[in-house]
Amino acid sequence: MAESAAEALNLPFAASDVVAEVIRWRAYLAGEKRMSPKTVEAYARDASQFLAFLAEHLGGKVTLARLVKLTPADVRAFMASRRADGIGSRSLMRALAGMRSFARYLEREGKGRVSALSAIRAPKIAKTLPKPISVSAAKELADVDLRAGEEREPWIFARDAAVLALLYGSGLRISEALGLKRKEVPAPGRGDAVTVTGKGNKQRMVPVLVQVLGLIAEYVKLCPYDLPPDGPLFVGARGGPLSPRIVQLAMARLRGALGLPETATPHALRHSFATHLLARGGDLRAIQELLGHASLSTTQIYTAVDAERLMDVYRSAHPRA
Repeated sequence: MAESAAEALNLPFAASDVVAEVIRWRAYLAGEKRMSPKTVEAYARDASQFLAFLAEHLGGKVTLARLVKLTPADVRAFMASRRADGIGSRSLMRALAGMRSFARYLEREGKGRVSALSAIRAPKIAKTLPKPISVSAAKELADVDLRAGEEREPWIFARDAAVLALLYGSGLRISEALGLKRKEVPAPGRGDAVTVTGKGNKQRMVPVLVQVLGLIAEYVKLCPYDLPPDGPLFVGARGGPLSPRIVQLAMARLRGALGLPETATPHALRHSFATHLLARGGDLRAIQELLGHASLSTTQIYTAVDAERLMDVYRSAHPRA
């Protein structure tokens, strides 16, 4: 039974006691911590890579007793191995977070303390500021005439314009926009907000501009497929749920038409939403709520973006700059 569980989780290098705890840990992340399936899978994958390395490094299957006896040198050896494979600092930091999560779970359940993991510093990551696009460019993305040369049906253009306008107008993540059901978006004049499900399955209400609701209504009118109330609002060319990749490709085509940089992605529209609100006097706490950030410190990065923009204006306009 233990062997079949190890095979199912792709953990042939872990002993039965470790496999059992990994199964419980994954259930804990999904249930009590309310992490998304993708996050749980990423954490489990990082822990699996760590255990696979330890089995080779220590010579034999990894047991709970062996985990407790790990030294900081063992963890550094793992990180060095990942570096040698070309893994960057950000991926290493995420891997360390997954390993530490498993270690904290083991300690919480009374299975021992893996102190070696807490003794290692996370790799430093160079801070990069979000790169918003201009207000005028963000508005132009909803202009279907920009894609007049493409051989696509009008409803496709209307759909893409509606999605991109929603990302910028409400500051949504692409997964939040594509996760909306038809019944959750009001018709123009019948509401001005939607409830979206963000990270950790947390719901929040966000306002929607009347212009954006108008674009969505135009797409719905042109769409050749039936859009049932409980089905996805945005669908692909064959009527199934719309893939984020399709939205990214549409943004890439518009990026070329508008002469925007490579950083002008669908997610950059969310950055633009926050930066433009802040530039016009928006309250930081309110922007935090609109974006669905758990911590204010995450939202505060946009104050640096706005400060950088002001410095650019100063340097380009001041006669003594």
